[in-house]
Amino acid sequence: MPVPSLYKIKWVKTYSENLELTRPYTIAYETFDSVENIFLEIETEGGISGIGSGSPSAFVTGETMESAKEKLVEIANLLEGADLRKIGAIISRIHQVFPDNPAVKAAADIALHDAYAKMLGIPLVDLWGRAHLKMPTSITIGIKSIADSIEEANEYIGRGFKAIKLKTGKSVAEDVAIFSKIRETVGKSIKIRVDANQGYSVEETKAFYNQTKKLGLELMEQPMHYDDVKLMKKLPPSIRKICMADENLKTTQHALQLAQKPLHFGLYNIKLMKCGGIAAGREIAGIANLGNIGLMWGCMDESIISITAALHAAMASPATRYLDLDGSLDLAKDVVKGGFILEDGYMRIGEGIGLGVSRL
Repeated sequence: MPVPSLYKIKWVKTYSENLELTRPYTIAYETFDSVENIFLEIETEGGISGIGSGSPSAFVTGETMESAKEKLVEIANLLEGADLRKIGAIISRIHQVFPDNPAVKAAADIALHDAYAKMLGIPLVDLWGRAHLKMPTSITIGIKSIADSIEEANEYIGRGFKAIKLKTGKSVAEDVAIFSKIRETVGKSIKIRVDANQGYSVEETKAFYNQTKKLGLELMEQPMHYDDVKLMKKLPPSIRKICMADENLKTTQHALQLAQKPLHFGLYNIKLMKCGGIAAGREIAGIANLGNIGLMWGCMDESIISITAALHAAMASPATRYLDLDGSLDLAKDVVKGGFILEDGYMRIGEGIGLGVSRL
């Protein structure tokens, strides 16, 4: 049966943009001052459009920018002529053909979801129903001196943020000193979470926790290296409860494995760039919900497009407890506007159908 022209994808456009950062930052293994994102746009013969973006990273997603651009063109060829109404089948096919390209898959998945919701004339989140209307997002301070960290923390609190995420993982003594000074600076009402980016050993994880728990440590992302998840079992349950799987959580299969009792991690961090898009992210969210595992929806340095896509998925998941969707806030430029609204540290979905973003 021929595809009705209204829903047939007539063209697909792919490109990349180098998005400079207004503020370079350092994590446990690298310093960044810019990020290149990939983009995919589709349009049906009936004029229904969608846009998606991805942030490939050799360390996080296993993709180089060169390989990502090549695979993006291959996905574009697969999408041309497809029936937008069969979005589930299209995304399943993409995951079959491109198993090792999560950021590329995410760009296509997001564009398809944007167009599909526009086809229905509704915001994307309303495909599934809203579990949350607004939530605070954390904003990240990279590894830097105590003085610079305090200055940045004061800036963010002045802008209304209610949660700070500290990058740690180089030295427990230095990390504890910075945590302590920031707590002293921002007061007790501000949440402080940390991301060790796999930088600690078992003993270092215990030491950091024991020295910060009374200071109000909210949670700790991926304290130890992902390639030996059994190390997590050497931590007491009280620590594992507030530890969050990040690099250990890239696929639905990982989510299932980590959900086995007793839990390695009490929390999951879903990043669309790691799992391959909204559909896969929602599968992981479903597993977390069934396993009573709290969710944070995180990001890398990303366009408003994919940040907004993650927010739509997050707001539709009952298991969502935290947001860490600050990845577009330090971009010097982007290719779209709109999407989400950030007020006094809280994020909510903006106006419009689909993702609610518009090209600049």
